[in-house]
Amino acid sequence: MLNTLIWFAITAFGVLSAGHALLNKLDPRAALGWIVACLALPVIGPLSYWFFGVNRIRIRARDWQNRGEGMPWVEPEVCSWSADFSASLPFRQENFSALLSLSDHVTRRPLIPGNRIRALHNGEQAYPAMLEAIRGAQETVHLTTYIFESNQSGREFIAALSEAADRGVEVRVLVDALGELYTYPAARSLLRGSKVRVARFLPPSLSGRGIYFNLRNHRKILVVDDRLGFTGGMNIGDRYLAARQENSQRVIDVHFKVEGPVVAHLQEAFMEDWGFCTKERLFMRSLPQPLEDGDAFSRGISSGPNEDYEMLHWIIVGALNSARKRLCIMTPYFIPNRALISAINAAGLRGVQVDILLPSKNNLPFVAWASEAYFWELVRYGINIYLMPPPFVHSKLLLVDDEYALVGSANIDPRSIRLNFEFNLEIYSRSLVADLVAHCNEVIRHSHRLSIAEVDSRSLPRRLSTCFFKLFSPYL
Repeated sequence: MLNTLIWFAITAFGVLSAGHALLNKLDPRAALGWIVACLALPVIGPLSYWFFGVNRIRIRARDWQNRGEGMPWVEPEVCSWSADFSASLPFRQENFSALLSLSDHVTRRPLIPGNRIRALHNGEQAYPAMLEAIRGAQETVHLTTYIFESNQSGREFIAALSEAADRGVEVRVLVDALGELYTYPAARSLLRGSKVRVARFLPPSLSGRGIYFNLRNHRKILVVDDRLGFTGGMNIGDRYLAARQENSQRVIDVHFKVEGPVVAHLQEAFMEDWGFCTKERLFMRSLPQPLEDGDAFSRGISSGPNEDYEMLHWIIVGALNSARKRLCIMTPYFIPNRALISAINAAGLRGVQVDILLPSKNNLPFVAWASEAYFWELVRYGINIYLMPPPFVHSKLLLVDDEYALVGSANIDPRSIRLNFEFNLEIYSRSLVADLVAHCNEVIRHSHRLSIAEVDSRSLPRRLSTCFFKLFSPYL
């Protein structure tokens, strides 16, 4: 009798878990995989599903917003489409007006005018500007990063943050619990004993929120005194000092200095994450005002598994579909899903010049092998794939025509689009996009363009190995 009850309980657990997956998993492949696991692997399958397959992440700041207590964003009148202003305001052109409408519907923040945004290349440009901002802080310094190394560059930041806190500035640092393991000793331990407040994003816990290896905070945000911000794809560490030829791990990257009202979007993203991790509710002291010489219309996009929409994926597809002349994609990790491949190929077939810039040597070989499996179905339709020579390029740029840029922490891969907490900026600025296009053109001049003959000539073992890793694309 007891064995029958145990068997019945195990079977019911599996069936109920499979039913939950059937109702809640939007991707039919994921749903089928979990259903099979729950039914075919008694106990182990259902437990795995409840531990790893169910998203329990809910940022508390979003709950505050749902109660009407979020930031008082007001939609600017300039965002409506008008043929009369399409020449002077890019997002009021017909093709970009569709993208604007999409972004307005799936994001929580409006497109805001009056911003000044400047690209900072590598640690040589980004770190001095960030450190200067921290050293000049009067009220608050808020920093979130995925990796905070404890080498020379990291210790400069640690010293600047500690000194700011000592003179009365409220300094908060948020590091990802998994990302901090990339370096020893952890920056958090070096800040211990200072007045800097440090928190970790989703540390593994058996008694707290649980153990998550996939749901990581990949955002890179620095906000000083509610008025000056920095964001992009750059972590903190010596590897981003690309001019040091002796540095075998050097990395090329682009970060962005942000001034103007969109800095409030960076600040809000930090406050949401900080509140989720610490339960401390923060408020902005003031909203930065539009700059007279700020030519950039911009909005901050917080994406992650807590959001209602797959907003980052939708916005990328929308941007690809908006192109009329040229698309330029620069990313270290390129594992597109079927919708992205279709959008890229459709752009090429309608006459858009599509340039995809990828590292020739990746720091994650299995990601590079999976990425290579997609080359043939892109190159055959006239898509230009350029392999950038070392050092490893970590930059993340999506440029559309001469008007639009999507920059930030997200890569073109399932991890960024579905699993990670990312922060990106949508930017309409002809001056900034011109600078970024010039940067991409310079990189292209030193890169190798793949031909269809070269892709076709790969050996059978090479093609088999890349296609094998392609099978794991949703998990890389």
